[in-house]
Amino acid sequence: MIYDISRPITPSLAVWPGDTPFDKQFAMRMADSDSVNVTTLTMSSHMGTHVDAPYHFVDEDTPLEQVALEPFIGPATVVTVSKEAGPLTPADFSELDWSKIERLLIHSSASNKPLDKFTTNYVYPSPELANWLADHGVILFGTDAPSVDDMNSKGLPGHHALRRNGIDILEGLLLDGVPDGTYELIALPLKIVGGDGSPVRAILRT
Repeated sequence: MIYDISRPITPSLAVWPGDTPFDKQFAMRMADSDSVNVTTLTMSSHMGTHVDAPYHFVDEDTPLEQVALEPFIGPATVVTVSKEAGPLTPADFSELDWSKIERLLIHSSASNKPLDKFTTNYVYPSPELANWLADHGVILFGTDAPSVDDMNSKGLPGHHALRRNGIDILEGLLLDGVPDGTYELIALPLKIVGGDGSPVRAILRT
């Protein structure tokens, strides 16, 4: 069974305040007697469900085309958290068996919010949690929130703590209707040279 955990990309899909919304214009159109339909897409590199490259938040760090793909394919564990907003710590996952987790996907109330409204209050990993994840061999942190830091953060401690610990970032998941458990994740970014991020078609397979 496949769960599609990607946000649908439409002009109404909410983006980070000030970022570029999605737009699609026909370059060629069969209705206008062209032989094919071809569209030109305009959107943010962080549209909907997306991968953050380290270059997104560290100017001298790895751009998208150099990001390893292995973290975005493999076993992933979906965990629902009851906290509505604020930093997540190891205490929020006291029941987990960390020996079996390689990729952690956070299911929060953000998956239940309207897609056309930007979520301003959401959960994000504390540096303490990032250190804990690395100590237990986690290689990817995925979340249904729009960011791994508070919306008003300038220092981005969550992004930097995950990077220091070699943990890749997947944001904007849509986990409504996905039971907690372990699946196979496939969420490959586009090979954008010099890219800071990329939308993905993320799926979970039982």
